[in-house]
Amino acid sequence: MDRGTTPQTPKAKLLDAALILIREKGYSSTSVDELCHQAGVSKGAFFHYFKSKEALAVAAANHWSASTTAFFETAPYHKHSDPLDRVLGYLDLRKAILKGEIAEFTCLAGMMVQEIYGTHPDIREACEASISGHAAKVEADIAEAMKRYRVRAPWTAESLALHTQAVLQGAFIMAKAKGSAATAAASIDHLHRYIELLFQPTRRKSKEKS
Repeated sequence: MDRGTTPQTPKAKLLDAALILIREKGYSSTSVDELCHQAGVSKGAFFHYFKSKEALAVAAANHWSASTTAFFETAPYHKHSDPLDRVLGYLDLRKAILKGEIAEFTCLAGMMVQEIYGTHPDIREACEASISGHAAKVEADIAEAMKRYRVRAPWTAESLALHTQAVLQGAFIMAKAKGSAATAAASIDHLHRYIELLFQPTRRKSKEKS
């Protein structure tokens, strides 16, 4: 993220350090000392802003949510007038940003919640809010697409939106297991085709009438 020439505060440096290290190593394997070293701040500065590593992790999940929301809200796919094209464009973007090392494109919230869901409820809640909040943005376009194409189904816009996140998180896990982004890209391609098929019958009829 381009922060211009404005100096970062120690708090912002620690949050960014958490995004880097936790995605690389996991929450449990990341120490306060390592976070301070990565951020270039003292331990005293750490405890000035955060009472514990857990408190930093909660703040990092919220920081991740705000950063990714800002990124996706300004993405070009929002320019599509057709809501289904916006949903598919979102998936195209998710595939396009599978760049660099695996830790660089994986989800902080998804990474942490797999590790701490049974031991750190505050972190789990922050991660759930991040993932569900992101899904809600996709849900709005899915709901509009269902209305536009008069889709009546046993599934809901919410369930399909959450499914997109489940596939993406699973794709990140497979990328780690395989040591390659290619398997994650293939999973997104499958999801793209699946959503197209869900809307294909009514969308085709709509285009034939127009």
